[in-house]
Amino acid sequence: MTTPLEVEPGAATAQPEAVLKGMGKIEGRSLGQIAWMRLKRDKVAIAGFVVIVLLILMAIFANLIIKLIGHPPNEFNQDLIDTAGGTLAPLGKFGGMSWEHPFGVEPVNGRDIMSRVIYGSRISLLIAFFATLLSVAIGTTMGIVAGFFGGWVDALISRLMDVFLAFPLLVFAIALAGVIPDDAFGLQGDSLRIVLLIFIIGFFNWPYIGRIVRGQTISLREREFVDAARSLGARRPYVLFTELLPNLIAPILVYATLLIPTNILFEAALSFLGVGVRAPTATWGGMLSDAVTFYTMPHFMLWPGLAIFITVLAFNLFGDGLRDALDPRSR
Repeated sequence: MTTPLEVEPGAATAQPEAVLKGMGKIEGRSLGQIAWMRLKRDKVAIAGFVVIVLLILMAIFANLIIKLIGHPPNEFNQDLIDTAGGTLAPLGKFGGMSWEHPFGVEPVNGRDIMSRVIYGSRISLLIAFFATLLSVAIGTTMGIVAGFFGGWVDALISRLMDVFLAFPLLVFAIALAGVIPDDAFGLQGDSLRIVLLIFIIGFFNWPYIGRIVRGQTISLREREFVDAARSLGARRPYVLFTELLPNLIAPILVYATLLIPTNILFEAALSFLGVGVRAPTATWGGMLSDAVTFYTMPHFMLWPGLAIFITVLAFNLFGDGLRDALDPRSR
């Protein structure tokens, strides 16, 4: 009888080459591949990502889609309005819904609601994406500088963040959008209003991501790999952009996906208050503002409100899944 550590004479022993034969090449996985594997298992986050991709494609190809539909967003259809009844309501049931106008038409003028919702996605997503990009750029720069240098630099930037966070942004946005003329800075019309909204939303929202980056930078600057880089004579720009910034990509990316729906809601609120992109350009907030007058016709308010709800929900679901994939300890 043999002990567990002994092998009988003549018994066959497994060779390492035989065990590994046929298993193929063994490769390590990067952090990005591991995060992608976690994200793929989150079906809710993937569903949100699919909706986001569809919304982006709809916004990019809005002109082509509207041409296929055959109803421009600003085209009046007075023949679809009940002018005899005095209510100026759409003819037919459910706000004039039909195969030709799946979402119905607007009261008074008969503009196709589906075309206006599709075209309005371009304005909302364009402003939200670029405002988020501006906030991330400013917030990341200010946060990493404050967290890395500390001292009076950190104190100055932190007090600046407090000032911006206490600033009445909505009141300022209404005031600034109201005093800017229709022709300024070499821009006019919708282009000027879009650039103005991107600046207002993006510039005054950077402290939120700045605080997150500052806190992460303070925790990272004392780590071993930063001390090792310093001991080897690395300069501050190298430590900032080569050692610290790559380790901040995950929280920055997660917060950006959660900031986009907030900016969509803020743009819709400004358009609802009449200081966003002006009529007759279609925006989701502007459509909701027009629908308030016709509160007895809920279909007029349903479709732009549903578009905002689906967009914000999709970004939030994807942002939550992305956070869990990049940092599983947060689950």
